[in-house]
Amino acid sequence: MRAALDTNILAYAEGVGDGKRCSRARDLIGVLPVERVLIPAQVMGELYRVLTGKAGQRPFAAREAVLGWADSFETADSTWSAFQSAMDVAADHQLQIWDALILSVAAENSCRLLLSEDLQEGFVWHGVTVINPLADTRNPLLERLLNSE
Repeated sequence: MRAALDTNILAYAEGVGDGKRCSRARDLIGVLPVERVLIPAQVMGELYRVLTGKAGQRPFAAREAVLGWADSFETADSTWSAFQSAMDVAADHQLQIWDALILSVAAENSCRLLLSEDLQEGFVWHGVTVINPLADTRNPLLERLLNSE
């Protein structure tokens, strides 16, 4: 089973947000099976924007943080077909286009999970289930990912 990470999980892991969420995100990142995790390129762009905007980091520091995530996990580019699918899911389910693109890239790359605090928990599209990994109760699918070998 593969999982994609959404921007908010990485932003929390970078220390942007309240202490509880940041700690949970760091703990999660520490136990994820690296070979089964994907970061859509859209997430990397959003993370850079969060780090330079909300977190007030200098561009060089934000760049280094983003490149560090790319060194740690597989990244996936957005394709035209993923963008076309994203427009469909955005129109059909009233999602923001950039969230829909992250979901579409996850599906295109055979991810079963999208780990996100921002999208609707339990939403399923093209075989990808959105799970909030920071919830008080851990989702059984996330447990399976964490316990897979």
